[in-house]
Amino acid sequence: MTDKSKAYTVLAMNTLAFTVCFACWMLNGVLVTFLVENEVYRWTETQIGLLIGIPVLTGSVMRLPVGILTDKYGGRPVYILVMLASAVPMYMLSMASEYYEFLAASFGFGVVGASFAVGIAYTSVWFPKHQQGTALGIFGAGNAGAALTSLLAPSLLLHLTSQGTDLNQWRTAPKLYAALLVAMAVLFYLFTHPKIADQTHITGFMQRLEPLRHMRVWRFGLYYFFVFGGFVALSQWLIPYYVNAYSMSVAMAGAMASIFSLPSGVIRALGGWMSDRYGARRVMYWVLGSCLICCALLIVPRMEVQLPGKGVMAARGGVVGQASDDVVTVGTRTYQLESLTLGRLGDLESGVLVLPSKSFEQRPVVKEGDKVVKRQLLARGLTHIHFQANVWIFTAFVFIIGFMMGIGKAAVYRHIPDYFPQSVGVVGGMVGVIGGLGGFFSPVIFGWLLERTGIWTTAWMFLTAVAAACLIWMHLVVQRMMREEAPQLMRQMETGQEAIRR
Repeated sequence: MTDKSKAYTVLAMNTLAFTVCFACWMLNGVLVTFLVENEVYRWTETQIGLLIGIPVLTGSVMRLPVGILTDKYGGRPVYILVMLASAVPMYMLSMASEYYEFLAASFGFGVVGASFAVGIAYTSVWFPKHQQGTALGIFGAGNAGAALTSLLAPSLLLHLTSQGTDLNQWRTAPKLYAALLVAMAVLFYLFTHPKIADQTHITGFMQRLEPLRHMRVWRFGLYYFFVFGGFVALSQWLIPYYVNAYSMSVAMAGAMASIFSLPSGVIRALGGWMSDRYGARRVMYWVLGSCLICCALLIVPRMEVQLPGKGVMAARGGVVGQASDDVVTVGTRTYQLESLTLGRLGDLESGVLVLPSKSFEQRPVVKEGDKVVKRQLLARGLTHIHFQANVWIFTAFVFIIGFMMGIGKAAVYRHIPDYFPQSVGVVGGMVGVIGGLGGFFSPVIFGWLLERTGIWTTAWMFLTAVAAACLIWMHLVVQRMMREEAPQLMRQMETGQEAIRR
């Protein structure tokens, strides 16, 4: 078998294994919800959140040590070890009865999420630089395994429990997932080949960690905090968002949220190809710029606001003869009042309203027989502003954000082999840690902001701030690099001399 055919075989197996691992990593999101909804266990909201989040946290934190092992021993043995080691606590999950047992098992099988760091390093060593973006993008498409679990695991649990009549059979699901991990490990052993990046220059553990002192590692981590952490956070957050902001059923909200999550995994391969074709930095400009615009537009909440408007004041003093919704008379002077021009605000729910709608009315504040003086207020003005935040327009922006985040996830990792070709595991692991922590902490931040303000769109405010920070940092770095590499050209661009000459 030629090196080229070996590379394609390894890429296929890496992607398949990552799909399986990611599907297992996200099992608790479905399983815990099923157990609580069917009252098998009565856990608090905090306990539920911890059980769902702890595998994400474990898998994220373990990416750095697993990446170090991959750089040292190669992706093949480490990938197999991760899958087999995760299969044990996954199987033990089927025997859990007490909450701490669920917590321990979830903590254990969460290690499977570190498979991403292994796959990134193991894939990159098989492909030349001009193909690494495409290869890493294809591999990253395996995170669609999370969507597979979200779509298939509920039906699997219903089938295993005979439509909920034999609930104890839920225990078969973790066993099947554990068996799937073992089977994947066997297939991976049979159809992959060993290969390690050149490590001759590395003599010790601290030297292996040396790339982490570079600021660009943490900059890449911030990018990944946004494109991956934000993606994971929104995948969980959008369902309650739709339920509360648009009064949808949970089932409908889940379907709408899938419009965000499903394309993002598959589109990652396109992001890798685009990074190879146009350059990862240029792609990141497109990703961060478009996400910044969309998130900023989504900040404006669905709202109905009543503001003071132009009122009616008496031109001269006198006695009020009539005061109705349409007219106020003072002596011989008649004042015509404005009535509500667009009807009741509730009527504005029909149709698609892209821009805010405004209506105006004037209400009398005096009664018949009242004595008024010149310039006294007779009727106060009220301006009603209604912003529908139409659900389909909202979903279109959300789709664009998910689409661009999928491209961005590939573009971030396309940077790493260029800057750290011999430390892809370490650097990729650290970047993955930061991104995974984004997925764990962002929903917590969303909830805290919602609790403090009572406004659901504060989540978009936070994401807008993160996207802006990423874009500004990247642009400052690009400007600095231009000054260092081409100072004369940079001065011409800044002063406009080049444009004048042309």
